[in-house]
Amino acid sequence: MTNPVTLPDGTPVTARAGLASAVEVAAAVRSGSTSATELLEAHLARIEAADGALHAFNHVTTERARADAAAVDAAVAAGQDPGPLAGVTVALKDNLCTRGVPTTCSSRILEGWTPPYDATVVERLRAAGAVVVGKTNLDEFAMGSSTENSAFGPTRNPHDPARVPGGSSGGSAAAVAAGLTAVALGSDTGGSIRQPAALCGVVGVKPTYGLVSRYGLVAFASSLDQIGPFAPTVADAALVLETIAGHDRRDSTSIPQPAPALSAQLGDGVEGLRIGIVSELSGQGIEGFEPEVLARLHEAADALTAAGAKLDTVSVPSAVAGLSAYYMIAPAEASSNLARYDGVRYGLRREGPNTAAMMAASRTAGFGPEVKRRIMLGTYALSAGYADAFYGRAQRIRTLMISEFARVYESFDLLLCPTSPCVAFEFGAKADPLTMYLNDVCTIPSNLTGQPAISVPFGTDATGLPVGVQVMAPLLGEAAMFRAAAALEGSR
Repeated sequence: MTNPVTLPDGTPVTARAGLASAVEVAAAVRSGSTSATELLEAHLARIEAADGALHAFNHVTTERARADAAAVDAAVAAGQDPGPLAGVTVALKDNLCTRGVPTTCSSRILEGWTPPYDATVVERLRAAGAVVVGKTNLDEFAMGSSTENSAFGPTRNPHDPARVPGGSSGGSAAAVAAGLTAVALGSDTGGSIRQPAALCGVVGVKPTYGLVSRYGLVAFASSLDQIGPFAPTVADAALVLETIAGHDRRDSTSIPQPAPALSAQLGDGVEGLRIGIVSELSGQGIEGFEPEVLARLHEAADALTAAGAKLDTVSVPSAVAGLSAYYMIAPAEASSNLARYDGVRYGLRREGPNTAAMMAASRTAGFGPEVKRRIMLGTYALSAGYADAFYGRAQRIRTLMISEFARVYESFDLLLCPTSPCVAFEFGAKADPLTMYLNDVCTIPSNLTGQPAISVPFGTDATGLPVGVQVMAPLLGEAAMFRAAAALEGSR
């Protein structure tokens, strides 16, 4: 059985009794029935009590958060509306630029660096009345599936500190699961929001590529990265996504349309929706799926059928090749993006007898093993004589996947599969890189196609560890996706 982290009174941090949802918090603060300061202090006390065991945070912005909460309370007292997220505490993955606050990507090469500007999503959260409480731990430069690759030590799963929280956004997932913050933001390049959400038992969303601005997100793989929310409920995730989404002229890949209206449609149900269970992502053709994960998937399918949806199985053959394509494309883009960390412009610098030696020494000291592995893999995949055989072929597979998923969505409104083939595993259990990479087999297709997906907690295994079910949608299909997620949540 699990052995969750507990508070000083013995209460498991994963018990949500007494913890208000973000929707409830914002309504209470805006009405004046409670204060943002009071709510913040409760979360800061919880962080003080539990984060020593979890290490969800790299940096807690206590004084800035208190000032922001006081500003929200002052607005309410003056009869003003502070915004739809009034007083809601938010944690930010430590690869989102935050003005004057250390932003490290959990890497020694950026240790102590403070950006001179805020990411667009940070600006939008603060404009909506949210209170940022700190920066969360991650796999270095978002490269990993367990948050074991952080230069500052691992984050632990609140349900069992002997197990990983998933990754790369493990700190954000653990912070929400433990109630250290009401909601959090992460980034998702190959499943880095949805997989830790599943392993920690919270809701995690990867929006349509371009729906949320990437301005101020430290790049890993620019054609894949997307920012999204972690939340304890589907309604909370919808509220946050509505706040951070929408066009941003500072991001050339930003979709030129306003944020979607999601909250108002959550109760519309799934009557008549056509939902396909992807056979290749449900234990057929890919090994390693735990039986209890598949059992929860079939229970989720039954719940959607009972709610009026029409379920059937569907094949997407190219999904099997998604993992291989991703681990060519993402490292290639990382090799290009991380070339800027050279010891000259900002970040760590190690001296050398000449410029080349200085750069080599800085990168050797600053990057961890997994980052170095992916940079070397990506550089090789782009090298003369190999680019077409590796990177070019991976891009052709990506094009095939986009085509096949588009064809499937002509017959289905949504798709269903597990979020992760397994529940949270013990530290060190997947030290082999290939074994670790297989954790992303269900989540990678949505990144390669640019389509949205959401992970919803749906029961546990026999030991009490959470299982997540993934709902996938076509481009800009968030409204139907959230309706199905709400139906799954309501069926438990």
